[in-house]
Amino acid sequence: MPVSARRLAVAVTTAACLGATAVPAASASQTDAVVSRGVTIPEFYTPPATLPSADGALVRSEPLPLALSLPGVDGPLPGKATRLMYKSTDSTGRPMAVTGAYIEPTAAWKGRGDRPLVALAPGTLGQGDQCSASLGLEHPLLLNGRTVSIGYEDVAAYRLLSEGVAVVVTDYAGLGATDRLHTYVNRVDEAHAVLDVVRAARSLPGASITSASRVGLFGYSQGGGATAAAAELQPSYAPDVTLSGTYSGAPPADLVAVTKAIDGSELAGALGWSVNGFLQSDPALVPIADAHLNAAGRAALKDLSTMCVGDALFSYGGAHSTKWTTDGSSLSDIIASEPALRNFLADQRIGTMKPASPVRVATGTKDNLVPHAQARRLAADWCAEGADVTYKPIGQLDLGSALLNHLTPLLTDQGDAISWLTDRLDAEPAGSNCADLPGLS
Repeated sequence: MPVSARRLAVAVTTAACLGATAVPAASASQTDAVVSRGVTIPEFYTPPATLPSADGALVRSEPLPLALSLPGVDGPLPGKATRLMYKSTDSTGRPMAVTGAYIEPTAAWKGRGDRPLVALAPGTLGQGDQCSASLGLEHPLLLNGRTVSIGYEDVAAYRLLSEGVAVVVTDYAGLGATDRLHTYVNRVDEAHAVLDVVRAARSLPGASITSASRVGLFGYSQGGGATAAAAELQPSYAPDVTLSGTYSGAPPADLVAVTKAIDGSELAGALGWSVNGFLQSDPALVPIADAHLNAAGRAALKDLSTMCVGDALFSYGGAHSTKWTTDGSSLSDIIASEPALRNFLADQRIGTMKPASPVRVATGTKDNLVPHAQARRLAADWCAEGADVTYKPIGQLDLGSALLNHLTPLLTDQGDAISWLTDRLDAEPAGSNCADLPGLS
């Protein structure tokens, strides 16, 4: 199958799973703050000049209309959604506004204790504000000629809601909130956004969760890295957010390995999102970028900064970073030659701290986009630190596409991942297979 056809097949298959229909972008006649690639971003997403001091404090909230909703005897299915903005802290120690959404399920929780809460960390959605997961709940499929955005994380959210679990979704730093660029795969920014969205949900008026509600984290791909980083940082950053369990699917734990893998792949646009995020996180890296990027590379970074994953698949799928540099070096070559960049990426490594709660790491054995080996190493590193780890290698066929090899376990393992997490929320002991890890493939 040609690469372009495979990209279209992935988009159509995902949309079909959502049961969504295309919806138009918001009208430009509305009073909105920002327009990104023809999509108007509601005024809600523009942060105020001053933020609260406490991490996780609510800045504002408003009802969020779910596009995929059905009437039910006890209320709308799967539940009632609220758009959120809350305060967090970025990797440089600066306050930041983060947006997201809380969904109060209509279904009853049948497990032990109060209704639990799961913070869902989205997989890769893009870098434009219009790509945010909270907007994806309102517009699951957005096609307007310039933007292709699919709210594929809605599937996991709805499955959790059907179990009576409350779900809160973070948009991450700068993906939604319009005052900064999304710092794609910055482990600290993502971890803080995930942990603080739990705090924000707890303070939301009318939510049925309580201080005694058990809390879980759920994420795949970029989301798997975010939940993994959050599980590591929880004891020091958010000791008040006790975790019952964390699912980390296909986590990009080693960005050096992931950068090499995605170069030239269908998701090569993620290279631009990564570099854009690195430069915002550490301006000291800007001279390195200036020295190595040619005009095509600078144009690609600017273009990608407003794109969603669908746009990038069609516009930059198969791109090689060697076309973006002054001397034909790849981004991996530049990383190897620049100590400051190597040190920055070393600090992004996940797996150096012990999570204080059970974790489940799952990765497809043929995943060559977010490579299986580096995700397996994350599990092994945590096991060596004495963490309670369930490692799940997902057997799969090589489908001849790095993107499909990466996406397939998202769906094939999702039911088992949700069952594992809901067991933790029901106070079932997790167990660990660390003793068997050296023998697993």
